[in-house]
Order: sequence, then C-alpha cells, then structure tokens
Amino acid sequence: MDLLDIDARLSDEQRLVRDTVRSYAGDRVLPRVAGWFEEGVFPARELAPELGSLGLLGMHLTGYGCAGADATSYGVACRELEAADSGLRSFVSVQGSLAMFPIWRYGSAEQKAEWLPRMASGEAIGCFGLTEPDRGSDPSSMRTYAKRDGSDWILNGAKMWITNGSVADVAVVWARTDEGIRGFVVPADTPGFSAPEIHRKLSLRASVTSSLYLDDVRLPESAVLPGVTGLKGPLSCLSEARFGILWGVVGAARACLEAALGYARTREQFGRPIGGFQLTQEKLAWMAVAVQQAQLTALHLAALKESGELKPHQISFGKLANVRAAIDVARQARTILGANGVTLEYPVIRHMTNLESVLTYEGTEEVHLLTLGKALTGLDAFR
Repeated sequence: MDLLDIDARLSDEQRLVRDTVRSYAGDRVLPRVAGWFEEGVFPARELAPELGSLGLLGMHLTGYGCAGADATSYGVACRELEAADSGLRSFVSVQGSLAMFPIWRYGSAEQKAEWLPRMASGEAIGCFGLTEPDRGSDPSSMRTYAKRDGSDWILNGAKMWITNGSVADVAVVWARTDEGIRGFVVPADTPGFSAPEIHRKLSLRASVTSSLYLDDVRLPESAVLPGVTGLKGPLSCLSEARFGILWGVVGAARACLEAALGYARTREQFGRPIGGFQLTQEKLAWMAVAVQQAQLTALHLAALKESGELKPHQISFGKLANVRAAIDVARQARTILGANGVTLEYPVIRHMTNLESVLTYEGTEEVHLLTLGKALTGLDAFR
C-alpha cells in the first residue's frame, strides 16, 4: 500500500525500529487489544517493562537509559504503535514526551537521576497534569494553585482527562504560583494526592484515563522543576507529544486501509468481490492518497525536527491535517466493511472511535486552525 515507496527513504536503523515495533505490536497487542477495548482496560504494568526493554520509553531523549533515537525513528515507532491502538501509542507518548521530557529538559540533576532511569525501563510510570475540569484549551487560566509555606509548597486543585493517571508513580503537575506557572514533580504516594480512574468512555477504552486531585499536597522545594517558569514549560511538552501524534495517526489510518482492502478483496456481492467495483476502488484510492500524504507530512516534519528547524505552527499543521485525514480514512473504511465495520472483529470501529479523542486532545482542531491563522496573518485570534 506504500504507493509512493515512502519507507524506502528510511535508514536501515529506522527500518529496524519499524520492524521491531510492528512485530512486538503484532505479537503482544493485536491479539488482545479488542478484548481490552471491550472491557475498558489497559495492562499498563504488564506492558511498561516490555516497552522499556525495547527502548521505546523516552526513546527520543538522551542519557539516563534513554535510547537517544532520532525524530524519524521516534515517529516510526509511534506509527507502528498506533497501528495497533491509539491507547498504546498514548501510553508511550505520555510517558516519554509529557512526563519524562519535562524532567529531562527542565528538571534538576537529582530529579533526573531519581526518575528518568526508572521511567525509561518501565519500572516507574508517569503522567502529565495540565488540563482541568473547566480549563482545557486555555491553560493560562488554570485554577490549580501552589503557594509557598516556609521552605515547602502547598498544592490545591484538580486535573482531568489524564492518561496513565491512576497507574502513575509520579505526576508532572502544572500550577499557578505568585511567580508564574511552575511544574512540580509529585510522587503518587504523596498525602493529599489521588487519581481516580474515569470510566464509561466510548473512545480510547484500551487506555487508562483519570482525574487528579490535589488536596493540600505538601511538597519540598526540590519538587519544583527549576528550569522553566510560565506556559513555555507545558506547551513545549505538548509540542513533543503532538509530534508523536501526527506520526501515530498515520498508523491508525493505515490499519483501517489494510482492513478495508483485505475485506474488499474477499467480500462478494453480485457474484464478484466488491473490490472490483469502481465505487469501492475510488474509495480505496482516495484512502491510500490520504495515508500517503499524511506520511509525507510526517516525514518532512521529522526532517525539520532533526535539523532543529521545526516550529510550533508546523506541528499544528501536522496534527490538524493528519488526524483529520486519519478520521476520514477510518470512516470510509467503515463504509466498505458495511455492518461488519461496527464489530470488534475488525479494527476499524476501534480506530474510528479512538481518533475522535485524538482529534481533540493535545489541541482541538479549532486551536490548531487558529495557530495556523496567526502564522498566516500575524494576528492573534485567541484573545
């Protein structure tokens, strides 16, 4: 299905990453993920050490047991993880880009030494607390607040829609202070910290999603990330995670196309496979074009990242365009499968519902559209 032979541009090392992650997902995840989705569970504690042993946790970071992979290798890994399920890629993205990255970039030497090796191996799981129950796209108005009390800090507030929250050993929590927005490394066993799981989801069911509550959580000064103050901190983490998303959704779209193509070759109506009808072939052709265009966008942005030239509005372009393309591919695939497309016997409806969450988390379509609008016009429509 790689009509443009895009993967031929990958290096030998990048193809090894591709094949290793695809093999792992095929052996350990795909046979079980429909059941996890149906039951609303994700075996994070079981999978984390396996993912760590493959070098996938914080793989784009250097030192502290991290693989130090290039941007394309990280993207290829995200693609192959999400071809299995968005929940699997979300776990890896949150661990590496949202929990490990801020510690790696902004943390103290002691914070890095304490957490990064354990998180890279999968021994410790992390989460990222930014979104609040009534504060999503506008994190600058967050209500979670940290105040000084002698040499300590006291945190109060709530976060919501937190991937990995209830299985995390540590949370990177962003809070308002008199000095500006600061990041705090909060061990999950700290008194006053709780992370109940959110249930009754119809999307990302094979993923742990939680709320975080901070009720007079007392932390020492050493819990503060010393290297950043202001929104630059959490927004830089989101840029890292969005890069993984714009690659990952290519995998989800590809999986839907594969399912539709396989079905169209074998499903017969009017005495022949439906793949032989012109309308079905038109759908498949447009789906393949969308997948390949999304892959080219991801590959180009990876090259910009590797050269240090990637800008936030370019990441918004990729997240916006590729997630929308993946959703359109999933919906078209569902029409080819007909009624079979809504069962978990095939991956399409699972990817389709997952992508509805991917569309809005880590920046809604509207946010990314306005980011591109500002880049084009120089005018800020957010305020």
